[in-house]
Amino acid sequence: MELNMWMDTALEKAKESLKSGEVPVGCLFIYQNEVIATGSNTVNETRNATRHAELNCIDEVLSFCREKKLDYKNVFQNIDVVVTVEPCIMCAAALHELEVRSIVFGCANDRFGGCNSVFEVAKVCDSKVEVLGNVKGEEAMQLLKIFYKGENPNAPVSKVKKSRKNQTEAD
Repeated sequence: MELNMWMDTALEKAKESLKSGEVPVGCLFIYQNEVIATGSNTVNETRNATRHAELNCIDEVLSFCREKKLDYKNVFQNIDVVVTVEPCIMCAAALHELEVRSIVFGCANDRFGGCNSVFEVAKVCDSKVEVLGNVKGEEAMQLLKIFYKGENPNAPVSKVKKSRKNQTEAD
């Protein structure tokens, strides 16, 4: 598996995601040296917080297996996941439960990472999935920095309450 080539493709997917106002995460599922699923976050588009790149790819693989009449368990066990950002705990748990062959990610996810940055899902799942991080991590991190400098037009209006100090000044 040519990691840099695959990660470049995932980074292109992340750039597309950034242009559409989503958190810039790109993901590929590679089976028998062929990309059978590509994904990016669609959380804002779908208004569904679970629509991460990895879960979108899982749905594509399930469709692929139905179309080709393949056993999804066998297919997932032979999939290499390439994703620009360390999978969150939810996505890492899904990937470990499906027993993918490997997870390769770009930058660490120090807020939600499930491959060791915040939590090591593999220990809970007693998983033997091979995990490799920091493949073109700086490039992936740059895309995240660009996204978080801007404002998310789909974010809900803040529900932060005024502090007591501000309330007493207003009285």
